Amino acid sequence: MTQTGPSLDILARLLDLAKRAGAENADAVLLENASLGVSCRLGQMEDLERSEGRDVGLRVLIGRKQAIVSGSDVAPMALELIAQRAVDMARYAPEDPFAGLADPALLAKNWPDNLDMIDNSEPGAEELIEQARATEDAARAVSGITNSEGASASWSRGRIAIATSHGFAGSYENTSFAVGVSVLAGEGTAMERDYEYDSARHRSDLADPADIGRRAAERTIRRLGARSVKPRKVPVVYDPRVSGGLLGHLTGAISGSAVARGTSFLKNSLGEMIFAPGINVIDDPLRPRGQRSKPFDGEGVATRRQNIIDDGRLTTWMLDSASARQLNLASTGHASRGVGLPAPGPTNFYMAPGKVSVKDLIGAIDDGFYVTEMIGMGVNGVTGDYSRGASGFWIEKGELAYPVSGLTLAGNLRDMYKAIIPADDLVFKYGVNAPTMRIDGMTIAGS
Repeated sequence: MTQTGPSLDILARLLDLAKRAGAENADAVLLENASLGVSCRLGQMEDLERSEGRDVGLRVLIGRKQAIVSGSDVAPMALELIAQRAVDMARYAPEDPFAGLADPALLAKNWPDNLDMIDNSEPGAEELIEQARATEDAARAVSGITNSEGASASWSRGRIAIATSHGFAGSYENTSFAVGVSVLAGEGTAMERDYEYDSARHRSDLADPADIGRRAAERTIRRLGARSVKPRKVPVVYDPRVSGGLLGHLTGAISGSAVARGTSFLKNSLGEMIFAPGINVIDDPLRPRGQRSKPFDGEGVATRRQNIIDDGRLTTWMLDSASARQLNLASTGHASRGVGLPAPGPTNFYMAPGKVSVKDLIGAIDDGFYVTEMIGMGVNGVTGDYSRGASGFWIEKGELAYPVSGLTLAGNLRDMYKAIIPADDLVFKYGVNAPTMRIDGMTIAGS
């Protein structure tokens, strides 16, 4: 596939300037974005912000020496200065045996045009203000809500263009719409807060603002009267708002850079059973309207849907070109990139739904904890040790009995992953998604 356009023309000029200045190889990235966002509190508009920007980054290589220079000016003289500075820096850079462009055989030659990432309807400020107010009004109208931290609505449109000196040139665009609100209930030390938000590539996929507001209010009121509990080992159920966090820890552990450095608790686990049989974890960059969909990665490598965990077994690391060379493997098309160096990262990463309903998953628990919010980042990526603050609801005889807060969840991710039982309620809402999950035998400590 051959693409043309102003963004790729700029990158072509920049690569030509780099070669003339003495670069042996080079790649360049151009990021363009526009956004509009508003926030309201107690019915009054607080902020209205419009931004537009363009940034360009150039990586040059001289042998195994590399350097990166970025800027926001794409005028001819500015591009010439970027190219010359990058080459001058590369001459004095230390040797990096793993530096280099992507393997030409892996570059995207053709890519799908049906990812459906663009909604060409651009909202005005008045429309966003109306959405934010409607969201907050619906939340504040629910009996028991005493205050608001505000509501927001936003729109953005972005383009990324990538070109390399060994023949790749491509670009893609996406749009995003988002609405959210956070409210409070109760008074004094008994006050509680919660939130709800939604985001989508297309305006038509965005939830109704009034529904978002009502859900935020209902969640907040449910948290009133929270208690603590005595330390014990019990089954823990993760709400979908937080279950994706467990997969987020997995993406860090299977990142090629962490594995190559030896700083991952899964560094020796490729090909092993990490989860129970029947569990599948997928990374799908080609999902239509996905939050992180892209037709090629940050180095121009073709992307593809992959079963990262297949029937419980870890099948691959997530690799960019540099980490792949360190591990004597090939890039998996997971290079993520701004205007700096590429690094491995997930796209639309999710756990496939299980076969049990949420009602049955919880209904089988006599004494347990349903988690709706996590606090802190107490996870050791080297050992897998897990300790995080949490709040939610106590489960008694298969029902959510009362709210709890100030708890600490502890375990080890190796043991936790093997014990996960997923429900059947997967919804694609974030970049990393998972259904409701149950993990038995976790340690709970109260405040």
